[in-house]
Amino acid sequence: MLTTLEGEAACFDIEQWANRITRQSDEATAVQVFYDADSNTYILRLAKKARVLVFRLSVAQVRGPGRETECERTLQRKLKDLRHLI
Repeated sequence: MLTTLEGEAACFDIEQWANRITRQSDEATAVQVFYDADSNTYILRLAKKARVLVFRLSVAQVRGPGRETECERTLQRKLKDLRHLI
């Protein structure tokens, strides 16, 4: 579980978690997290210079017990994708 908070209140915790993981491999990547109530998902925006990659994590992924590893793998894969964008 990445956070015990819900909705917009959880964005700060998720953003801190994502920044912690991102900084291990790339100091130059910026992370922003937004909550989309319509789809009940968290939108993560990764940006490095002119490159931007946006993806979503569901509330079930973020708040599910034992799913932090899954979320971390997803984030790592997206960071790799961001590095390979043309």
